[in-house]
Amino acid sequence: MRYLTTLCSIVAIVGIVGMAAIGAQEKPATPGKTILFLAGPKDHGMAGRHEYELDLRTLARCLETSSNLKGVATKVVVGRAPRDLAEYKDVAAIVIESSSDRDERETHPLFPPEPTTTKHTYDPETLQYLKDLDALVKKGMGVAIIHYASWVEHWVARRYYLDWTGGLWVQGGSRNPVDQWSMTLPNPQHPILRGVKPWTYRDEMFSRYFLPADPKRTELLIGTPAKAPFGPQVASFAYEREGGGRGFVFGGMDFHDNLATVEDFRRFLLNGIAWTAGLEVPDGGVQSTVPPDPPKTGPTK
Repeated sequence: MRYLTTLCSIVAIVGIVGMAAIGAQEKPATPGKTILFLAGPKDHGMAGRHEYELDLRTLARCLETSSNLKGVATKVVVGRAPRDLAEYKDVAAIVIESSSDRDERETHPLFPPEPTTTKHTYDPETLQYLKDLDALVKKGMGVAIIHYASWVEHWVARRYYLDWTGGLWVQGGSRNPVDQWSMTLPNPQHPILRGVKPWTYRDEMFSRYFLPADPKRTELLIGTPAKAPFGPQVASFAYEREGGGRGFVFGGMDFHDNLATVEDFRRFLLNGIAWTAGLEVPDGGVQSTVPPDPPKTGPTK
């Protein structure tokens, strides 16, 4: 009888352990992150420069194929950003690389060209779209802004940028020289800088940003130009908004071939995008290999 009782107890324990294991196996995997890349069309410049679509398609592919960052889905839209808010469902972050809004011959995905507006407001449809998009940002959607896209002239656009990223590039006070830039890391403990070492390369760097005092902003890169007549400048910063959303701004990304030839530059960008989307940046940073340039598709919206 004692033997039978003991045997029954063992069977019960094994059954409980087995059911627990099955339950663990049946738990859904951690949900992935969808990142929406908003690329301006190639609206000016020589081949190999301001290649917004190629830049963002390369970064998207690097994230999707990374050996140490899993669960990332990407979508690239070229031209105007989608106005249908359903397109942003489950999007963890938007990444914008484009021209400014300053010239009606150029395209910013979010904001109409400033010369076509009253310069103080937008048409009702655009105002409603931006209000709805801002609501998603306030719920936690990240915003990453790269290079020339960080220059906006319209006052409404500037207010959104300040709210989303904590800084602005301002014509008249800011600068964007093409130079040999040396990048140093003032806050190497930040997750975006994991696995990133200081580097030097040639780029057009949007710098001398207007940066109001704000403890939610962290300076990531200090860039020093070799020839431009000013000293070290903030070239990139991260922003943690109240409510949990994140912003990331980087002033460089003119020459497309830098993505393939400057590994620390590429890792820095991939880390920044991953962090903005709420992903845990791996120790050592996001690992990647650069795929061949995909064919351009042209505007998709």
